[in-house]
Amino acid sequence: MSEYVLFSDSTLDLTAEVCDKYDIRVIPMGVTIDEKFYKYNLDEKEISCAEFYSKLSSGASCSTSQINYKDFKDNFEPVLKEGKDILYICFTSGMSSTFGTCNIVINDLKEKYPDRKIIAIDSLSASIGEGVLVLNAAAKKSHGTDIDTLAKWVSENRTKACHWFVVEDLDRLKKGGRISAAAATFGKALGIRPLISVDMEGRLTAVAKIRGQQKVYSEIVSRLVSDGVDTKNQTVIIGHANCPEKAEELRKIIKEKKLVDKIIIANIGPVIGTHVGSGMLALAFMGERNL
Repeated sequence: MSEYVLFSDSTLDLTAEVCDKYDIRVIPMGVTIDEKFYKYNLDEKEISCAEFYSKLSSGASCSTSQINYKDFKDNFEPVLKEGKDILYICFTSGMSSTFGTCNIVINDLKEKYPDRKIIAIDSLSASIGEGVLVLNAAAKKSHGTDIDTLAKWVSENRTKACHWFVVEDLDRLKKGGRISAAAATFGKALGIRPLISVDMEGRLTAVAKIRGQQKVYSEIVSRLVSDGVDTKNQTVIIGHANCPEKAEELRKIIKEKKLVDKIIIANIGPVIGTHVGSGMLALAFMGERNL
């Protein structure tokens, strides 16, 4: 059985410690803040989450960019030269053209390294939803699952990565075209926040409107109860955009209800944070997407 490397990208919003533990290679994505370009990776060497959210709250102009051809090639080719294969789980094509660019690179590299396997799979997920899928794949790899078996599992289970987000900064959603200006103004005035998930095509979809912070927690937990499968025997991920106190409160509620044994709390990085703003709270787990 050939040795292989598991790749993903920094939109997966896992912790650096988890990726190090499971040897998940993370390709950074780009964020431009007030015309200065940064590559965001989980080690936060070029920009930290704290610095990003500080700039965002100060009114900085932020935009994101996909992984380009050169970055893919620079990450993949050294692995192929070592005689190893590659399995790459990519940020959803429903929100980015990254997956398309990746396949162009792969086709070129396959001509140069015909004896190597290079498999790319569209996660149809975003942020910690992508993260929980990659985490489960990495755990299987660590137990000796071969590349073809794991690729089949990822393809068959990618829509079982359930992710629920509650966004506080409606202006960011408005700028990204996710909601109208009128809806943003109306929602802010009434203290209403959208409950958002990802559909079967990997696109964001607003599912409900929530008023009040306690309702946020109860709505998210209710999705874990209704959609989660065997939650006591899996690791779930709580993600937060510069609101660790909310993440800790959600963790406490889930623990008190004895719904889950293992919980990871992770930062929502600048790439996703650009589009959701500060205050977003999210939960990801494996189950059934009931939208």
